[in-house]
Amino acid sequence: MAIEIHTDGGSRGNPGPAAAGVVIGAPFNKSYAKYMGVATNNEAEYEAVIVALEKLKALVGKGQTKRTDVKVFMDSKLAVEQLCGRFKIQSPTIIPRFIKIHNLRVDFASVSFQHVPREQNKGADKAVNQELDKHAGTHTLFNL
Repeated sequence: MAIEIHTDGGSRGNPGPAAAGVVIGAPFNKSYAKYMGVATNNEAEYEAVIVALEKLKALVGKGQTKRTDVKVFMDSKLAVEQLCGRFKIQSPTIIPRFIKIHNLRVDFASVSFQHVPREQNKGADKAVNQELDKHAGTHTLFNL
């Protein structure tokens, strides 16, 4: 089985209120979003991949994951280059997320990452913004 997933992460401010968005394609055709509280854009991008792989694992079922090839499309060139091993990860907050993604990847036959322009990632971007809108005004960055 081959599954295409679109992921996106966003932060209103960097760092700021952040969310992760995921669209899992056929045969599931599901969307997910996760509010993260205060995080950076890059942290949200990684969290979106974690959410995507965890949700897909649950949808596919334990017995089928090793027969599932996953292609993840992201509009963050930095995250794609890091996840493909072409760029070094410098941020101490990204390293644990990278390890978690690595551990999730081994459950599947293959997981690949591909950069796409933002225009080709509208579903995941929409999920992020809807989640951020739901939580608008619920989190303050500073105590005044």
